[in-house]
Amino acid sequence: MTEIRSNTYTVFISNDIAKEINRFLKLNKMKYSKLFILVDENSLKFCYPQLVEKIEAFEDGEIIEIDSGEQSKTIEVCVQIWSALSEYGADRKSLFVNIGGGVIGDMGGFIASTFKRGIDFINIPTTLLSQVDASIGGKVGVDLNHLKNEIGVFNNPAAVFINSNFLNTLDKRQILSGFAEIIKHALIADENYWKKVMNADFADLNSFDELIKTSVHIKNTIVLEDPIEQNVRKVLNFGHTIGHAIETFSLEHENKKHLLHGEAIAVGIVCEAYLSHKICKLSKEQLKEINEFIIGKFKSVKLDELDFHRLIELMQHDKKNEKGDINFSLLSAIGKCEINKKAKADQIIDSLKYYTEQVKLMK
Repeated sequence: MTEIRSNTYTVFISNDIAKEINRFLKLNKMKYSKLFILVDENSLKFCYPQLVEKIEAFEDGEIIEIDSGEQSKTIEVCVQIWSALSEYGADRKSLFVNIGGGVIGDMGGFIASTFKRGIDFINIPTTLLSQVDASIGGKVGVDLNHLKNEIGVFNNPAAVFINSNFLNTLDKRQILSGFAEIIKHALIADENYWKKVMNADFADLNSFDELIKTSVHIKNTIVLEDPIEQNVRKVLNFGHTIGHAIETFSLEHENKKHLLHGEAIAVGIVCEAYLSHKICKLSKEQLKEINEFIIGKFKSVKLDELDFHRLIELMQHDKKNEKGDINFSLLSAIGKCEINKKAKADQIIDSLKYYTEQVKLMK
């Protein structure tokens, strides 16, 4: 079992998290009056049963189920859950338990942070994406008109409990989506870690234990230095300025297949690596290494030049922007990231074209 201390909470990484959750609940027995458990249909079916048979307190918890997917991450769904909490008699000493992926953690944390001006919540992330990224760092929120995390607050969980065994409940598409955030952590912080990431064994998910620990450590170290993203924490947005726009665009169009978060971020990483080469002098060799690895690992995304204007409009909503400029975090080398880098619209369009060209060369 590994414990990683954050500023106000601890991340527990173990193959027997039930033991750690029981210990946490026992220590806080007098503090919490009621338990509420947020799940989607997947975490209810595949993950909750593994926990409830070992955690007696979960048997008495009220289960609140939502539909899986980014489409559920809205204020309207929050209102339904706030209403349910009121009907079930939740008070300020209630504990809110998030069991699921990034949507559950983001939205559940936001619901708990705002209900009766805030109740405690814990995260039990069950996807690779949520284990290495979404459940850590205290960012909670929901989407607005498909814009990612447009409404939200900074508020830490009371604890996070990570069990890599839950990865066995996921399909390869979900694993790859989470893997995009692992790639990001390596690229912004540690060239040696990048080499390990490139050799990840997808046939042996148990081998992901060390990747999860390293990624959590990288993110936690950055967040401890800059909890509310005034400075260095912005490096965690590498790949996300363009990636979030692509993800939002896919959500805007019901006739298109919606992209998972990591699928859009993978495109964003290639595009922003190109910008890194143009703006921050990332070498041609490292740019090639990054795009060949990602394009070889992820299914390609079709980008239509007719949509580029809309993608730039969406980037203008990015929360890092200042005074109307589109703000990026870019690489000067693998393992080194610089914040507050501006890119013009024509440079961004060139990066989108670069991705499309590289896909054609490799596929």
